[in-house]
Formats: sequence, C-alpha cells, structure tokens
Amino acid sequence: MRNLFVLFIALFLMSCQNSQEQNSEVKESSPKDFVFATWAHSDNNFVEEDWNKKLDYYLNMGISEVLIGASPEVLAQIVPLAQKREMKIHGWMWTLNRPNDTIANKHPEWYAVNRKGKNSLEYRAYVDYYQWLSPHHPEAREYIKSNVRKLTKVKGLASIHLDYVRYVDVILGADLQPKYGLVQDHEMPEYDYGYHPIAREGFKKIFDKDPLDMEFPELSTEWRQYRLNAVTTLVNELVEIAHSEGHKMTAAVFPFPEMSRQMVRQAWNDWNLDAAYPMLYHNFYRENINWIGFATEQGVNDVDFPINAGLFLPAFETAAELERAIRLTKEKGAGGVTIFTADNMSDEMQEVMKKLSQEF
Repeated sequence: MRNLFVLFIALFLMSCQNSQEQNSEVKESSPKDFVFATWAHSDNNFVEEDWNKKLDYYLNMGISEVLIGASPEVLAQIVPLAQKREMKIHGWMWTLNRPNDTIANKHPEWYAVNRKGKNSLEYRAYVDYYQWLSPHHPEAREYIKSNVRKLTKVKGLASIHLDYVRYVDVILGADLQPKYGLVQDHEMPEYDYGYHPIAREGFKKIFDKDPLDMEFPELSTEWRQYRLNAVTTLVNELVEIAHSEGHKMTAAVFPFPEMSRQMVRQAWNDWNLDAAYPMLYHNFYRENINWIGFATEQGVNDVDFPINAGLFLPAFETAAELERAIRLTKEKGAGGVTIFTADNMSDEMQEVMKKLSQEF
C-alpha cells in the first residue's frame, strides 16, 4: 500500500508539472497586450512587391498593425499580405475634410461655413487641402456614410479608422500659429466654423435666436454644444453602420476631450468607438515629453474604450526620447502606440521599437 501511495503521489506531481508547462506555453504564445502600429499612406496603384517590403519593414521593428489611407480596392489586396504575417490592417478614412473630392466638389452647399459666411470650398483656412464638409447638411452626412459603407465591404479589416472628424481648427497649436503669421489669443471668425445655414436654422428653432445675431457667439455654451452634437451624432451613426457589418470603428482624435472641444469642436468622449487614437504631438503645443503622459492619462480617464497613443516621429530628437515617450504611454494606461509615421525611421529608433515590442 505504501508503494502504491508513493506511485500515486509521483504521478500526481508529474501531471501538475506538465499542466503548468502547458499553461506557460499558452501564456507565452498569447498576443501582446500593448500594440505597436503606424499610420501609412498608399496611392491607388497597388504593387504587391512594394507592400511586401513595407510590411516586412514594419514587422521587423515590432509593428503589428498598420492604419492605411487607401481605396477599398487597394485595401482588399493589402489585407491578405498582412494576414500571412499575422498583421492587422485598418482602413484609414478622411471623414469631414475631403480635399479635391470630385463628388463633393459638385455640391458647394455641402461645405462647412465660417462665422464670416464663407464656405470651406471657397475659403480654405490655413492650407489648400482644408476643404471641410458640414456635419449639419443631411446630404453631406449621407455621402460620408456611403464612404464608410464602401469600406465595410473590405473583408478582414481590423477597423474602419476615422480621421478629420471635427471642425476646422479654431485655435492652432502654439508652435503652428507663427507659421501662418497668427496670434490666436481669441477665436477669430474666419476660423470659427459650424455656421452653415442649416445649423443656424436648427439652432434658432430651439433657442429663438440666430447665432450670428449674438454679440459673442463664440462664448455661447449652447451654440458650442449644438455644434459638438452634430459631429457626435454623425460619428455614432457611422459606428452603427460599421458594427452592423461586423466591423470595429476607431478614430484619430485630438489629445484629450477637453482640449479637443476647445480647439476643434470634437467631444470624442461622447462617441461610441471601439478605440481612440489621440494624436499626442507634443511639439505642436510646445510641450515636453511629460505632457504625453498627462494627455494619455486624461484620455484613459475620460472614456471607457481603449486608448492608443499617437506619436509624431519628427518631434523626437533621439531614440532615448522616443523610448521614454512610449514607456510613459504604457505607464499611464494606453493600450498601444501608433507612429506618424514609421517610414524612414532611424536605425536607433527601429531598435527601440523592436526592443519595447518584445518587452511589452
């Protein structure tokens, strides 16, 4: 009996050890929680060899997800190449800013209007490619929805990724203002958008006053919220379209919700996203790297969906700075980082990405 008991104990211990080893193997082979990604552009000419090289370049430094601005047709050809490498592709879409859109250009009435009464097709704030549709015009909204529906036909996308889903920057970052000869210490009417006739009429039906009749419409909390709501309802309707077709919806947004409301009329904490990618481009605001941690934490605290921190590569002078920024985002609760853009990254920075992707 004693020998049988000893044999039983020995077999039990061996079974436990094998189980622990199997669990360890499963844990080690499970996906990383912290995602390394990049935004990337593409033209309408798909060249398989070029994309194979590009994906291998990204993968070699630990990047497993790529947000690509391309047509649905091109995306549909890139996705299988990525899947072979166990990489994910997101369909990156410019939403309200539609430069040189041949369909939208035929409908000037679709475009956003500033406080001076000029629409965004006629008066292009800051740069020529700023050609913004109005979230208040029903036909413009339907056109944007049609663009999302086209992307839902692409099988295997990790998400449909919205960008430029806001108004024109009413206040630029401190480092950008001198480039345009501006000192924006107040909201200047030529950059204050959302005054489309449909928006003004809708507001008047509720409050019995036209925003343009106010002495200081930029100070009206009701008028600001009314404009915020137009973007929020649009986004949430786009989310419904994506979800109904089995796709996730993500968005590139300004650093954190309060800042976004003030600078670009974007209340992304009210959106029903699957994840947000706040663009924490600290140099635009003349902030230090610690600010990246602050903005990350604020975003994480303000929403109940994952945050993936966007980093602007030219803002980092050294690989050590990039490493510090990435570690900060993880420490403050981000689920990953996305680089704009990882193309032509220095060898030293590639090594940082590779090291951290293996560590995290």
